[in-house]
Amino acid sequence: MVGRLIPNADATLTDHFDIDPVNGPIWAQGVIDAAQAANRKAILMIGGAGEIAGWRAAAASPASRATFVANLLAKVDQYGADGLDLDWEPIDTQDQAPLLALAQALRAQRPNLLLTMPVGWINTNLSPPTGDAAFMDAMADVLDRIAVMSYGMVYEDFGWWSWHSSALAAHKGNTPSSVTASINYYLGAGVPAAKLAVGTGFYGTCYQRVTAPDQVTQGGDIVGSDGTFSYRNIVANYLPGMSANYDAAASAPWLSSAGGVGPVGARCNYLTYENAASIAAKGNYVRAQGLGGTIIWTIAQGHRPDLPVGDPNQLLRAVKAGFLD
Repeated sequence: MVGRLIPNADATLTDHFDIDPVNGPIWAQGVIDAAQAANRKAILMIGGAGEIAGWRAAAASPASRATFVANLLAKVDQYGADGLDLDWEPIDTQDQAPLLALAQALRAQRPNLLLTMPVGWINTNLSPPTGDAAFMDAMADVLDRIAVMSYGMVYEDFGWWSWHSSALAAHKGNTPSSVTASINYYLGAGVPAAKLAVGTGFYGTCYQRVTAPDQVTQGGDIVGSDGTFSYRNIVANYLPGMSANYDAAASAPWLSSAGGVGPVGARCNYLTYENAASIAAKGNYVRAQGLGGTIIWTIAQGHRPDLPVGDPNQLLRAVKAGFLD
């Protein structure tokens, strides 16, 4: 997945790919060409967190939606992409009908286009949006893959205890998130197992004050996550000075330091992340359940240029071993 294109309220798309209007498209075209040269598919990611206003306006009416579909397919043709990833976040009840209509229109016009969509992880203490099961069942008929963004599955305060960013299992009342809980929900909503993917995060979450999972939290305990606490940063600057642990029930690694490790403002007492062992456990689970695979957020955060002689892509190779070999 190559991202991202940004949906605009007038149904157009911005394609600077978070670089700039000149170099962004050059970069994206290079990635797409390289993927296809290696006999892999290249899918354009549309949207992402923070772009909900553009999605809603572009897909709101039949007329705007038709323009939006035309513009989306034009970008597919421009870049020679193989499909689209419809990253509409969040998907509230009001969004279900226009999103379904959009996906159906894309499928009708391009029957062979690869269409994927990420969905949120499940908090087992909360009820899903009204009509969510029927919506997911209908979307599964149109899409090739639905991927659960099962990373960063933590919160602080409001009764949450400290927890793993991507626990495979062992969720409970005060830590109500896990990969299995989310997958079980979407299976129950009618999504075929082969169309479901789990999420693998190449980043972690840093807590202050608490030193382990299953401890009471309060607002402000979480001080960093996606971007700041990349796997690269964790293994280079936190792992050496913290105690390494592994929760066998949750299939999740974690680091602890009573005194805290890291610079001011990013000092961690408890750090939850993913490693080769937890990725292998996810791979075994996916194979056993007949699921469709995994998505990664993001590959770059796992790259370690400090290991040019060793293996700078340890996590990526762990994904290959766990899910593909």
